[in-house]
Amino acid sequence: MRDFSQQEMAERNYIFDTIKSVFRTFGYAQIETPSMENLSTLLGKYGDEGDKLLFRVLNSGDPFTGVDFGAFRSEDGVYNAPLLSKQLCDKGLRYDLTVPFARYVVQHQNEISFPFKRFQIQPVWRADRPQKGRYREFYQCDVDVIGSRSQLNELELVQIVDAVFGKLGIRVALKINNRKVLTGLAEICGAPDKVVDITVAIDKLDKIGLEAVLAEIREKGLSDSAIAVVEQILALSGSVTEKLVAMRSLFGGASASGIVSETGLRGLDELEELFGLISAAGVSVPVEMDLSLARGLNYYTGAIFEVKALDWEIGSISGGGRYDNLTGIFGLPDMSGVGISFGADRIYDVLKGLDKFPAGLRSTTTLLFANMGAEEVRYVLPVAAALRSRGISVEIYPESSKLKKQFDHCDRKSIPFLSICGADEAAAGTVQIKNLASGEQRVFAKDDLDGIVCFLGK
Repeated sequence: MRDFSQQEMAERNYIFDTIKSVFRTFGYAQIETPSMENLSTLLGKYGDEGDKLLFRVLNSGDPFTGVDFGAFRSEDGVYNAPLLSKQLCDKGLRYDLTVPFARYVVQHQNEISFPFKRFQIQPVWRADRPQKGRYREFYQCDVDVIGSRSQLNELELVQIVDAVFGKLGIRVALKINNRKVLTGLAEICGAPDKVVDITVAIDKLDKIGLEAVLAEIREKGLSDSAIAVVEQILALSGSVTEKLVAMRSLFGGASASGIVSETGLRGLDELEELFGLISAAGVSVPVEMDLSLARGLNYYTGAIFEVKALDWEIGSISGGGRYDNLTGIFGLPDMSGVGISFGADRIYDVLKGLDKFPAGLRSTTTLLFANMGAEEVRYVLPVAAALRSRGISVEIYPESSKLKKQFDHCDRKSIPFLSICGADEAAAGTVQIKNLASGEQRVFAKDDLDGIVCFLGK
């Protein structure tokens, strides 16, 4: 959890503003949800590993009164921490924005027009081990549409990825898979009950390599023939069409097990439709069908997405997918949704590492009026107020100090323009403004706001 300086906030707001501008062009409107949710809302939505990373909040007042701690301690003196925490805590900090969004949709369903398109830009918390690109508090920029099963929504998310990273100047690759395909893989392996074990393992392919993935699957009890099927699928290469043809054959009964997976075939149909839409839309970002992509969250049921930066070594900087059952958990079944989340903190690290932030973000002030004395300050006060009313960021230096100190203030804050108005300017009714980068200096009548604004480049 970190502090952010003025410079860092200017850079972070550049990211947020860029992402918001793209979201809005696709018709998404902003909402916010509370930092805390009931633990009953959060638990069980992210898998066992996700549950361990939830920050739990102690019940208000004295949460320990009346608790029989002995009931949670085994004979060897070890406490059952998960059960004890449920007794002491009924709320937790949100782990992501998607589950709270699903809760919001159910709670406000009578006020919402479906399909409902929303975006959220808020912090989330995970009790993770901090490392490069991974923080305990970080911002997510989520965009979701719920109440429609059309894959035009998936296409729209691909187009949003294309637009956001195009505006930010980051070269990325977008990987796509489908959770139905992963379910089909488990089925043709003859181990439909092992789908979570298989997906968790193959999602680590980039990090640990094929041999380690297969070894992990073997430890979960899969047979040699099942492991051979997994290896065969992970080794597939070629174009999207070639991969689809090969997978259709395997899911149609051509694998070693001879099992047909209707679920897997439906997933391939969805992938084929989506890639056809992407091709028709003329998306410029490179898009790959990655059969090893699994995404860690249990609620995905269809297409899944992951975005990687091409020019900077870091984990995924965006990801998401389709979820058909999430609102059903809260009592609103048959409400399919799809969304994607942009990791603002990782995007920040990439932009910083590649020196991609635009020049001038550091400056929050456009024009500084030097303080030449009490009378001169009274002269420039109405000019500063008039410029602010035109949307220009203006400061007046608070003390009548040496000009060198005031020039240094401009340099430290990257203020591009300085006005030095002394007794002569006040007597003449003029304002002198200097562009500190180019050295150009101009004199304006104090009421020539249009000329001043034009010179300031606003």
